[in-house]
Amino acid sequence: MTTDPAELAERMGKPAAARPTRVGDTRGYRVFRVVNVVLLLVVAAVTLYPFVNIVAQSFSDEQYIRTGRVNLVPRGFNLKTYGIIVSDPTFWNSYLNTVVYTVTATLISLVLTTTYAYVLSKHHLKGRGLLVGVAVFTMFFNGGLIPNYVLISELGMKNTLWAVVLPNAISVFNLLVMKAFFESLPKELEEAATVDGLNTYGVLLRIVLPLSKAVIATMVLFYAVANWNSWFSAFLYFDRADLFPVTVYLRNMVSGATTATSMGSTDSDVGQVNSNIKSVTMVLTVLPVVVIYPFIQRYFVSGVMLGAVKQ
Repeated sequence: MTTDPAELAERMGKPAAARPTRVGDTRGYRVFRVVNVVLLLVVAAVTLYPFVNIVAQSFSDEQYIRTGRVNLVPRGFNLKTYGIIVSDPTFWNSYLNTVVYTVTATLISLVLTTTYAYVLSKHHLKGRGLLVGVAVFTMFFNGGLIPNYVLISELGMKNTLWAVVLPNAISVFNLLVMKAFFESLPKELEEAATVDGLNTYGVLLRIVLPLSKAVIATMVLFYAVANWNSWFSAFLYFDRADLFPVTVYLRNMVSGATTATSMGSTDSDVGQVNSNIKSVTMVLTVLPVVVIYPFIQRYFVSGVMLGAVKQ
């Protein structure tokens, strides 16, 4: 037995009431979806093309690279440069330095950002406006390159881990996102935890943080990628090559400071290595981020949206 009002009305000889038109059924909306998909595909293609081209060059032979015949597919498959880079102890030392710097900086940034954002989320806190103002002020003004360099030098942090992990420990954008997320959490949960005997630290560690996994994963992604890609701080504050991260190693490749000859390659391989040494190093540098990012990306959207929408 049918329950459709229009069909019942037709059987009874009565005119059926006009059905409301859904947005998804309109012609304009269908056109919008088609145009939107086409534009996004074009943007994705333009974005991916340079990276795919770099990957293709890293696996291509010297003669095809020098004549500009490498596009999206490797030509004359060649792994000599990969072998030379992977066998270079300096590369692996730089890679280890990058891992240490990234993990340490991400942990420090996460602790500082979380505690600072939790404090700013408390509207009853005296001096809260001043703390917010100090954070926002740093988004528009900073001491400048030379004062920062003098400060780091006077504090004795040159050629140390702290020179690259402390100066940019807190991102104000991440701080404000996490602050908005904490403000969206129900206050009744914290009040109930306080009644049960938890102090401020207990509420943060046992109630707030377990409910903040999405935004914390987002902050980890933001800070880890930023610290992994950072090179200028190390280039500025480090004088010893054994402390350089892999991004400075890549910078030396791009600038020509490191060549195939200085890496100890044979004369027969110098031309091949010099032709794609930059692309090979780029691929090896971004590989960990490309591998890890898909597993954290789902937290990225949810974390930002949770911190950006206020109930």
